[in-house]
Amino acid sequence: MNADSDQAIPLRQHVKSTISRYLQDMGNTAPENLYQLLLAEVEPPLLEETLKWTGGNQSRAAAVLGITRNTLRTKMRRYSINANSSTKSRLTR
Repeated sequence: MNADSDQAIPLRQHVKSTISRYLQDMGNTAPENLYQLLLAEVEPPLLEETLKWTGGNQSRAAAVLGITRNTLRTKMRRYSINANSSTKSRLTR
């Protein structure tokens, strides 16, 4: 564990504050389909960054995400994510 990770803000806290800010910005307008909206906003970058982190290796990315490779590929098609554009190696990050 390095010094940066000791003080890192948990992902949950980032998500919570972002959702809170979003709802405040909505004012009196009730959001519709907030759950689906959130998934559609969070899932693509989650897949893209995981693929970059694994150097584009779909099997490894699926394992890291805790889903099957077939599910990963289905989601990649849904969001038009190209594995070849997500091949930034872990060594160059």
